[in-house]
Amino acid sequence: MPRPLGELEDAVMTRVWKWNRPVTVREVLEDLQRERSIAYTTVMTVLDNLHQKGWVRREAEGRAYRYEAVSTRAAYAAALMNEAWSRSDNAAAALVAFFGMMSDEQRQALRDAVRMVEGGTEVPAPGPEEQPAEEPAEDASEVTGEVPDTVEAAETGDENPDSAPGGRGR
Repeated sequence: MPRPLGELEDAVMTRVWKWNRPVTVREVLEDLQRERSIAYTTVMTVLDNLHQKGWVRREAEGRAYRYEAVSTRAAYAAALMNEAWSRSDNAAAALVAFFGMMSDEQRQALRDAVRMVEGGTEVPAPGPEEQPAEEPAEDASEVTGEVPDTVEAAETGDENPDSAPGGRGR
């Protein structure tokens, strides 16, 4: 299970994930400097630490390295959610509480994800061409067929583990 990224690690990884290509320390530094004062060596150390933790791979380019994400932000988020859920002594209650915290848009994303998993389709990559989510179903049973009462109650208010860097023993 991956530990949650620290603030600076997250800021760096956000750029690596967003740009979705090999990046240099200098590129990350220049973008970060728009928001904060930060030294080249600090960014270099963070990227080196992320490499040691298995979050990025690197390839030498002259005297420098280009860094590339090992997995996606979605895989990272899924691993964190899975870890949190697996630590619960009552998985159904944890899910009900989680669903109760979700916005309407998040619930719709969950319905869409369930449809994709049940239909065997791949999750589309996010992009500017994304269409708005379709209208929400009347209730969860329209999405999944038969749904346990706990999911319906949550809606009414009543982090490939092998690809995630979690197994690296940080």
